[in-house]
Amino acid sequence: MQVKARALHGKDKKFESTTIERRELDEHDVLIDIRFCGVCHSDVHTGRSEWGETKYPIVTGHEIAGEVSEVGSKVTKHQKGDRVGVGCMVSSCGECESCKKGEEQYCLKGFTGTYGAKDKYGEITQGGYSSSIVVEENFVLEIPDSIKLNEAAPLLCAGITTYSPLHHWNAGPGKKVAIVGMGGLGHMAVQIAHAMGSDVTVLSRTLDKKEDGLALGADHYYATKDDDTFETLAGSFDPIINTVSAQLDLGAHLSLLKPEGTMVNLGAPAEPMSVSVFSLIGGRKSFAGSLIGGIKETQDMLDFCAEKNIVPKIEMITADEIDEAWERMLDSDVRYRFVIDCSTI
Repeated sequence: MQVKARALHGKDKKFESTTIERRELDEHDVLIDIRFCGVCHSDVHTGRSEWGETKYPIVTGHEIAGEVSEVGSKVTKHQKGDRVGVGCMVSSCGECESCKKGEEQYCLKGFTGTYGAKDKYGEITQGGYSSSIVVEENFVLEIPDSIKLNEAAPLLCAGITTYSPLHHWNAGPGKKVAIVGMGGLGHMAVQIAHAMGSDVTVLSRTLDKKEDGLALGADHYYATKDDDTFETLAGSFDPIINTVSAQLDLGAHLSLLKPEGTMVNLGAPAEPMSVSVFSLIGGRKSFAGSLIGGIKETQDMLDFCAEKNIVPKIEMITADEIDEAWERMLDSDVRYRFVIDCSTI
């Protein structure tokens, strides 16, 4: 099938209108008409070859929301007309220990990413900056009726990327949770941690977004450019969720953990970060990472957000505005997630 898309043909290129091939449906495949696609910082990292060499042309986008238009002959989980979403994965081995536990994101053979990965057919996957996509039924999520499709799109990455570590590290009543960064991920983490019952503190470089943070559910808001912040909050948190893709003073941030606390890194800067072990051993602290969530957990997140009325704050754009949106996102000039109207592709 030939479908419309916006693609990059090099790391220094602008997006171009093009057509790409989608496979014909296998018996367990679902064809989705894409209505909306969120814009994630990972799109930029991949599109500009910042995480290694990207194979071009590339169609990015892994926050996909749309409707089922056709299903394979043996599909049982979805039917034509269903409101559905696709996140960062479109397949995994299904046989390893991680997959059997429902943690496909940690597939020991490596999951198949929604874009820029080689699938089981030997083809490079292409993502959601397009008009339609074909995905195995087990990697298609049901979007609750109470969530608008355009607001659902960012939940498929920003939502699950923050929900998963908060769930894993037991955010809830009695827990003081710090969120580093108040961007696309951070503004979701604040809402989710608040809905889980945690006492929530935002740690942002400045106080520019303090009003937004408090409105979304933060109990406290501090500027990390103020050295007094680290003295005031020393030994306060478990966990700390770091949502930014930038270099941080890890020693200073680890000092904010309670004994046996954990700082969880979600952002993935292109350059390595270093940490002194003395920042860890003094309080049996941990520095950890977390990557999206499995399919079951992603569905749980969608249902949780529907129940708690949690939605991202979005700015709608057309396909012609993607290049500008990328630059604005890098300048932190979005509150808080761009979403592409894919009817404009």
